[in-house]
Amino acid sequence: MRHLLSTGDLSLTEAEAILDVAEEMQQVQTRPVKKLPTLRGRTIVNMFFEDSTRTRTSFEIAGKWLSADTINVSAKGSSTSKGESLRDTMLTLDAMGVDAFVIRHSSSGAVAQAAGWVRAHVVNAGDGQHEHPTQALLDAYAIRRHFRALGREGWQGKRIAIVGDLLHSRVVRSNVLLQRTLGAEIVLVAPPTLLPTGVESWGCEVTSDFDSVLEGVDVAMMLRVQRERMAGGFFPTAREYADGYGLSLERLNRLKPGAAICHPGPMNRGVEISSEAADAANSLVLDQVAAGVAVRMSVLYHLLGGSDEGETA
Repeated sequence: MRHLLSTGDLSLTEAEAILDVAEEMQQVQTRPVKKLPTLRGRTIVNMFFEDSTRTRTSFEIAGKWLSADTINVSAKGSSTSKGESLRDTMLTLDAMGVDAFVIRHSSSGAVAQAAGWVRAHVVNAGDGQHEHPTQALLDAYAIRRHFRALGREGWQGKRIAIVGDLLHSRVVRSNVLLQRTLGAEIVLVAPPTLLPTGVESWGCEVTSDFDSVLEGVDVAMMLRVQRERMAGGFFPTAREYADGYGLSLERLNRLKPGAAICHPGPMNRGVEISSEAADAANSLVLDQVAAGVAVRMSVLYHLLGGSDEGETA
């Protein structure tokens, strides 16, 4: 695996290998000394041109627990704030001998473009409204562990509802591509104003009626309403949105037994998800956060753990 830019680039074998190795990596989190020598001598630069807490912190922890040298670069602390282009910044850092870049950028496609400029490996940590592949992988990891504990192994027959602000979400695209590879069935639920253009061609069921699909899903994945990306009135009020598309206590009680609740965070409690649902026994919200480090350790291992051309691991 050269880069991780999109979950659509992963074969079934590659996706399952990342999830399987993440199982091993998660055991590190329970050790008194959380270190593996796997990536000793490797250098990873985390370049975040958008604010982030969960993703940047988990990538930094993942790199350090694998014994890599990790360096954080933000937009405010880089030469891009002085007018230098992204291309020149990437080429400059690449010339220093960096082994991998983890990049988050506000422009869709920027990370894939950057991957074409450098010799180092590149991980997409979220590009605009396009994709967020490691988030989809950690979602899948948390869901798989949940159903394994219930004795319901495998993805075939699993029905996952992704609900909310699909238009501005990069998580939904990565999840659709990954779950299609794994074999689960996806139903997309959103107000008509928050459906992406061309969503009908994604190969998923699409509906604006949350209640019509609620009782038949195995996973309810609630997406944050991204007010910071909204320039107009996509829905009348937050209360009306919650009435139509929020996972309320009443809707929580209608989910079938064993159904999982997911949210990539951060949550708008009382809007897309109620406190009762967020803190329910079948909520995987904290499991997703815990999975983030293990999955990102696995991704870094698959990119950097083997030997590069002309090198000995």
